[in-house]
Amino acid sequence: MKERVLSGMRPTGALHLGHYHGALKNWVRLQSEMDCFYFVADWHALTTHYENREVIEKNVYEMVIDWLAAGLDPNACTIFLQSRIPEHAELFTLLAMGTPLGWLERVPTYKDQQEKLKDKDLATYGFLGYPLLQAADILIYKAKHVPVGEDQASHVELTREAARRFNHLYGREINAEEKVQASLSKLPKDSVKRFEKARKAYQETGDAKAMEGALGYIATAPELDEQDRERLGGYFKGTGKVILTEPHALYTQASKLPGLDGAKMSKSYNNSIAIREDRATLEHKVKRMPTDPARQKRTDVGDPDKCPVWQFHLVYSDEGQRQWVSQGCKTAGIGCLDCKQPIIEAILREQQPMLERAEPYITNPKIVRDIVDAGTEKARITARETMQDVRSAMGLNY
Repeated sequence: MKERVLSGMRPTGALHLGHYHGALKNWVRLQSEMDCFYFVADWHALTTHYENREVIEKNVYEMVIDWLAAGLDPNACTIFLQSRIPEHAELFTLLAMGTPLGWLERVPTYKDQQEKLKDKDLATYGFLGYPLLQAADILIYKAKHVPVGEDQASHVELTREAARRFNHLYGREINAEEKVQASLSKLPKDSVKRFEKARKAYQETGDAKAMEGALGYIATAPELDEQDRERLGGYFKGTGKVILTEPHALYTQASKLPGLDGAKMSKSYNNSIAIREDRATLEHKVKRMPTDPARQKRTDVGDPDKCPVWQFHLVYSDEGQRQWVSQGCKTAGIGCLDCKQPIIEAILREQQPMLERAEPYITNPKIVRDIVDAGTEKARITARETMQDVRSAMGLNY
């Protein structure tokens, strides 16, 4: 089976090219390689925008259209809505029972976002706990990989800590010793003696060969079922049953595409280009981009490294185009509008297939809702299976 990937985005409405180059291109690539679950994190949107509920629904479907326009294929990945799967909230609640408060307070983005969003009241339990809700989002699908930038690595590490703590607290079965002995009794006595000898060698000296041989034996012993094998594996290593899978951060390269002013591209900074920007607006925005301040007149020479437009050439232009731009700027051989025109044309070429893919969804929004409904139902089946394991481990399956 393919390894599972889990990622999501808060519904902020139509996405921009920074989202495309920073995340969506990678999502599209991964869907052909792994079992990908991509979700709309609408509960997460409420952690900072709980007073602006009226915009969330519109933003949800605008964002999904952009996902589909970028190339996500609902037949190759699972697209779903977080708030339609109450098991996320249930696992979040159960994880919260055993998660130390200090773990949440030390997440770097907690104080950072409070500082950046001073205009919002973020002294809420929801905002403090959102990294644990993120952990529940990941753990409930037993995802092995989470695509993140380096700035989000702390969230994945918190998820790993939450999984380890849960497995430590609840991974040991009730009456574990009796059940281990019952599983061992299915094996020949000589095999049990060798297994116990190998177990002692591993736990006392870390003998890797002893572990390899013993686990290899129980993996193929015809007398054992899957539950026996998992139970004896945990017994051998001195651990409990693995109920929640520890995920790994799948680092993605940060987007090299800045905003129109050279800062990070963001709608809140008013420096973004939408994935589905119309041609007239796109041309207007690019033509008005600031350039090297030294080029006040057409005859002034410039330095590409001091010009935001050059950063777009690094993303969109080939080596020959870049040499033409660099030489023309440094010698005043070309004007700034000459430099910007290839960028306009390159973005239009990139957008064209996206606009074509988006058209049927814009024309018939019901298709988008059907995709989300089907993906949500599929995701919920997996979430329910995980919660059965969680409730059983916690003794809540009565």
